[in-house]
Amino acid sequence: MTSSSSARRTTIIDVARAASVSRQTVSNVINSPERVAPETLARVQAEIDRLGFRPSRAAQSLKQERAGAWGLELNSAGFGRLGAILDIFLIELTTGAAERGSHVVPFTAADSAAPLPAYERLVASRVADGFVLTDTRRDDPRPAWLEAHHVPYAAFGRVWDDPGITSWVDVDGASGVEAAVHHLAGQGYERIGYLGWPEGSPVGDDRRSGWVRATTDLGLANPEWQARSTQSLPSACRAAAGLLDLLGRGAAIVCASDTLALGAWRVLLERGLEPGVDIGLVCFDDTDIAEALDLSSLHQPLDRVADRVLHLLATGPDPRDPAGGLLLPPELVVRSSSKPAGNRTTRKEK
Repeated sequence: MTSSSSARRTTIIDVARAASVSRQTVSNVINSPERVAPETLARVQAEIDRLGFRPSRAAQSLKQERAGAWGLELNSAGFGRLGAILDIFLIELTTGAAERGSHVVPFTAADSAAPLPAYERLVASRVADGFVLTDTRRDDPRPAWLEAHHVPYAAFGRVWDDPGITSWVDVDGASGVEAAVHHLAGQGYERIGYLGWPEGSPVGDDRRSGWVRATTDLGLANPEWQARSTQSLPSACRAAAGLLDLLGRGAAIVCASDTLALGAWRVLLERGLEPGVDIGLVCFDDTDIAEALDLSSLHQPLDRVADRVLHLLATGPDPRDPAGGLLLPPELVVRSSSKPAGNRTTRKEK
């Protein structure tokens, strides 16, 4: 049985006594090692390792006036929900932050169109040391305000209005859609349409550009073979129906999201058509919808996005790489919706 004295947590005083130094010297070894002579640094560090001393993160945060927390605004797009992608990203971010000794503080703004007062309150109250931005958009007021007030932040999504801001990580939607078009062309489809969002969404416009570029490169371009829909199922069904009327059986469609693809899938079902047999179908996000319906989809590497965002928060953008943030390629998960009926085994293409 372990005695209470042997189970007692090792303190900074224990380390100081064992190394024959002051408590301040031990503190310097932990927080400002450059201030300590090399021989002393080595001796104190040896005692820290031998005794298994672990500094109190709470005490360090108080001393440094840091909360050890990163704020993340929920509902920043004003939809009243996170959506599957941000839900997964929040889990990855929270897990990664805990592994780094910090945590995520979710919050909401009273007005998603004018969110800055909520950010000001968290900064003033020292509830958060910095912020993770999501749903970045054109005319987004948050990056410029955070830059002006020297508040650390990193964005999941490009800072579209200012190419000089590089503290962001994003998934390369254009290259993903381009890969989807090339995959469908390789399967023998010669009419490849696109079902996307209305113009003006920077993410949607970026994904559509991949379709334009790939079909042009392949000699398959037709600007009429596209339709636009909001991110709602009834709208997606209407847009998909019109697009299918244009394309006809034997064509294929790339969708900007799994939700839009669900609309296309429902129209196919109503018309007695089968994805991967009568119409090729590839979507984006690889959510539960795509897996449940066996739809080929582009998978976003959200674990890598979260890891890079946390790295940027800890270190800031690399001044040696001022060209831009980090674009990560999505992975095309091929399922039966873009393959012949006789060959339905799932595989992945990068």
